[in-house]
Amino acid sequence: MSNPYFRFKQFTVFQDRCAMKVGTDGVLLGAWCGLEGAASVLDIGTGTGLVSLMVAQRSSAEVVGVELDAEAAAQAVENVERSPWKDRVSIVCSAIQAYASSSGRRFDRVVSNPPYFVDSQKSPVAGRSMARHADVLPYDELVSSVVSLMTPEGRFSVIIPTLDFPRLEGLAQAKGLYCVRRTDVYSTPTSSSKRVMAEFSLTEGKCACDELVIEDGGPLHYSEAYKALTSDFYLNM
Repeated sequence: MSNPYFRFKQFTVFQDRCAMKVGTDGVLLGAWCGLEGAASVLDIGTGTGLVSLMVAQRSSAEVVGVELDAEAAAQAVENVERSPWKDRVSIVCSAIQAYASSSGRRFDRVVSNPPYFVDSQKSPVAGRSMARHADVLPYDELVSSVVSLMTPEGRFSVIIPTLDFPRLEGLAQAKGLYCVRRTDVYSTPTSSSKRVMAEFSLTEGKCACDELVIEDGGPLHYSEAYKALTSDFYLNM
């Protein structure tokens, strides 16, 4: 049975009513996404509210988390209310497509840890299947929503499987979004990359590329780079 909560240095995330629990992908995105100068941040598919809370800890921005699943959204609201940043983080229960067409808002930064299983077998648990499968939020609809919700000078940060990145990048370029920062994530120095963290801009420019290894000396022996990235959040870093 999953732990009903996950405690970080400055906040706690309860997750017993959320299909997708706190995981490495969300922590990586929340710690890595660029926030310099941001006054407003949109978190697409906030789930437990993890990334929204990490963004709030790292910035002074107003943060809006959008979540389709009603139970997850309700728990995210509770997690925000228990946090130090409840006055500038809000949770909206909505499909991002509907939010994009009705909110009339634009954000300096957009972040997303989106559904990513496209062709794999679906989970028999409806909520978990919805959270993990991209047919709920296809990449083309994600990109279209981002473009309509981001300011002209804004940035979009995302974490996705490495194999999916070329497809997402192609869809983004077709909408005028260009990858300007990319980090390939490796579990160990000898493993293949399983995730890409990418930042997109409406202004084309040279892409700054690097790599991040999570464990460099065996299980739970974290690399200095990973510890530096996440040390403001994890209790054991």
